[in-house]
Amino acid sequence: MLKKLIRFFSNNKTEEQTSEPHTLSPGEHAIKPGDISKGAATVVRVLEEKGFQAYVVGGCVRDLLLDLHPKDFDVATNATPEEVKPLFRRARIIGRRFRIVHVHIGREMVEVTTFRANHTEDDGRGALRSDEGRLLRDNTYGDITEDASRRDFTINALYYHPGDNTLFDYANGLRDIEKRQLRVIGDPETRFREDPVRMLRAVRFAAKLGFAIEPDTARAIHQLAPLLADIPPARLFDEFLKLFLSGHGLATFNLLRQYGLFASLFPQTEPHLEDQEGFALHFVEQALINTDQRIRTNKRVTPAFLLAALLWPPVEERRRELEAGGEPPPIALNKAAGKIISVQVGRIAIPRRFSQPMREIWELQLRLPKRHGKRAEHLVSLPRFRAGYDFVLLREQAGENLDDLGLWWTRYQEADEEKRQAMVRELGGNGGRKKRRRRPRKKPAGDTQTQ
Repeated sequence: MLKKLIRFFSNNKTEEQTSEPHTLSPGEHAIKPGDISKGAATVVRVLEEKGFQAYVVGGCVRDLLLDLHPKDFDVATNATPEEVKPLFRRARIIGRRFRIVHVHIGREMVEVTTFRANHTEDDGRGALRSDEGRLLRDNTYGDITEDASRRDFTINALYYHPGDNTLFDYANGLRDIEKRQLRVIGDPETRFREDPVRMLRAVRFAAKLGFAIEPDTARAIHQLAPLLADIPPARLFDEFLKLFLSGHGLATFNLLRQYGLFASLFPQTEPHLEDQEGFALHFVEQALINTDQRIRTNKRVTPAFLLAALLWPPVEERRRELEAGGEPPPIALNKAAGKIISVQVGRIAIPRRFSQPMREIWELQLRLPKRHGKRAEHLVSLPRFRAGYDFVLLREQAGENLDDLGLWWTRYQEADEEKRQAMVRELGGNGGRKKRRRRPRKKPAGDTQTQ
């Protein structure tokens, strides 16, 4: 596909965005109508039968040009959400800031957006900006040319018509695909002020595609990274899932730190990562490596485990401070976890269904070394044991010396009952427990101690 793009651009030297798109006819690109999902093709067909314009658009077109498999397909149309919804049996309008329609065709969900127009302020037609330039509402509708200029990156301003197998490029996205670079449409500072989450999207696409971020776009990200603090935490949790649970977590993490974005997402963790040879950085990197490997081999992953890893360095630091102040380890850990999570949810809203397992994983880091008597048998039966055990292995992989605790638990899980009992006996007297000091017995009244 890229060879075709190179040939195409050898005869098309202009780099400026124009109102007229570059049009690629069948044979000039590698996409075929059969590459489009059944649901998206159905949505386009139904909209056109009702007299509307409709195109498959954005990331799915980009991915097909790069020989990737799109996760989902989006459609853009000149029909308003209120005109789209009645045309499909299973459709609903969602969103307030951006009103879109989710159309369900069988098991597939197709996202349908209406062509959007340019605007500079609240003109009474559905657009509203904050004083900082952030778009609070963007439901100003226009034509396909305006819609292309409103898209975030050039490589996403690609429109494909499955009916005649024609591809339309409104922002020189094909050239940027050929150059393997990510470039924002329009003035980068203005576009990132409109929606700071676009900076996260830039990093995510660059990591996923292996693209470089174009210099002007990169400079704007460096400058405006602090604007992420103004984004609602619930929205940032959704972005967190896309950033770190798509199989490119480590590359994404490195770019987030390079452009100063990670500190806005995890302000308590970032200071611990500044030592390039320190445990915290190796630990987080190893957690992301393991997560990427699991995703690529279709193994189950949970946000709770990765969040537990990302927040472990500040939790451990706070726990040790509390212990140094006299708090018992379990109480110190509980207080540390509560404090770190309460601060973090101010940046990324962590649902309780994930924050509670995080706490349990952390608690097991204190419990797993204590294997005496019936404790090992009890611990291995706990619902969160496997996650706690994996967390121990992760700490050891990152270089922490836990006296082969992970190896012991690996062998214990593989052993039969008789061998397990022998393993516990071999631990010795207290099996990892701290010896308790016996309190002196109170003497009866009148009793005296002889010298």
